[in-house]
Amino acid sequence: MSLDNFWQPAPTELSLSPDEAQIWRANLDLSPDRIALLREILSGEEQKRADRFYFERDQNHFIAARGILRTILGRYLSIQAEDIQFAYSDSGKPFLANTDSSLQFNLSHSHGLALYGITRDIAIGIDLEYIRPIEAEELAKRFFAPEEYSELSQLPGDRQAVEFFHYWTCKEAYLKATGAGLAGGLETVAVSFDEEQYPKLLATPGNPPLSSSWSLTQIYPGSGYAAAVAIAAASYRLSGYIF
Repeated sequence: MSLDNFWQPAPTELSLSPDEAQIWRANLDLSPDRIALLREILSGEEQKRADRFYFERDQNHFIAARGILRTILGRYLSIQAEDIQFAYSDSGKPFLANTDSSLQFNLSHSHGLALYGITRDIAIGIDLEYIRPIEAEELAKRFFAPEEYSELSQLPGDRQAVEFFHYWTCKEAYLKATGAGLAGGLETVAVSFDEEQYPKLLATPGNPPLSSSWSLTQIYPGSGYAAAVAIAAASYRLSGYIF
């Protein structure tokens, strides 16, 4: 998927069909004035959560990520961003609380960048990670399925970190879509990549084959990042918008 062709300016009038997923990309490094405006549309609880961050940069990124989420959802719902109310699953996954809309969403942010996935009536999970130096093989042995660790450990050292985050984002996107999050166990989800690096969900102990009922797609938000989206549908159309 070409980065240049995928990310497009958002249309003035938004429409979202049941067989479509729309992904939004947003920069979180905003001016103090913009952060102040976005903070005003957050709920009191969200503002308290922002204030608990020790570093101002992390606080501002949280405000930006939540404020932009509200702005995007408000456009789909045709309501004011500050009027949106969220509820949370037991695992902490947010969903819309004050509307009968079929809108589903998920978000992820890392290192000053955010991704938002929007669908109708279809579970969606999205994960974004900044690629950084890590002990990839050691972490894979601890958190990945045996077949994933075997594949990763055979790669040259300079490729292991990049591939680690490709695996990680695919697995995490699926767990977020199901509502399980990391508590669901990264080792319970197995991913393989074909020769063209397209990901596929595999059966794991206690779980049936997933590829017939789920779609897993890697997306490319920018240089130095890995990202993936998981959707509870065998096929769908994918669009990318720049906020």
